[in-house]
Amino acid sequence: MTVNVHDDLHELRSLLAEGCRVLAARELSPGFLGHISLRLDDQRILVRCRGPRESGLAHTTPQDVRVVTLDGEPGLPGELDGWTVPHELPLHTRILRRRPDVRCVVHAHPRRTVAADLAGLTLEPLVGAYDIPGSALLASGVPVYPRSVLVRSDALGDEVADHLGDHAAALLRGHGVAVTGDSVPEAVLRAASIDEIAHLCLLVASAGGRPRPIDEADRAELPDLGGSLNLDVAWRHELSRLPEAPPA
Repeated sequence: MTVNVHDDLHELRSLLAEGCRVLAARELSPGFLGHISLRLDDQRILVRCRGPRESGLAHTTPQDVRVVTLDGEPGLPGELDGWTVPHELPLHTRILRRRPDVRCVVHAHPRRTVAADLAGLTLEPLVGAYDIPGSALLASGVPVYPRSVLVRSDALGDEVADHLGDHAAALLRGHGVAVTGDSVPEAVLRAASIDEIAHLCLLVASAGGRPRPIDEADRAELPDLGGSLNLDVAWRHELSRLPEAPPA
């Protein structure tokens, strides 16, 4: 999808900055690491960059969100003056090159998701109406990239993209997640669903049980409640939980 950069750029920077703050508020990326990218057109993306007063995702402002090319160069004149692209930019760009259906990529470090995978648990759609979109996402499969490396080269980015395939998300063992979506809210909310279900898997296992997927017949009865609830209301809720936005 191509956007009118001149009309929409400020709004999109603000949206991506909000997405970063939601990741932090949800503890999906503790500390100062993690980033989100959003496709602008065939050659350019918005991505959270490292700024001159870097203090982590929880304090992301629209100014920290810069226009860059898929090769990591400035996407507009002066766009990277004082900012640097993330070390793991190839994680975003190699997925976006492979997947024209994807508009947004979230890379985060959700500790419960990482712990569940390291404990040998396969994330299953073990809930139904508790989280209908999350159940559907897990039912379609979340592959695991087995290397715990910093994805800082095109070759490593291609390995992640290979494991992701046509899925919505992939786990990065001992590292975090790469989650895709058609929008910032969709990708961030998907990351939140994965981590919540990972938490439930850990709770079940810690109680001596075995996480099991719900019955196929029950899953077939789960309705699609639509974007107005799954995305719009859910996103307004996430924004309402945020602390006051940091000064620009």
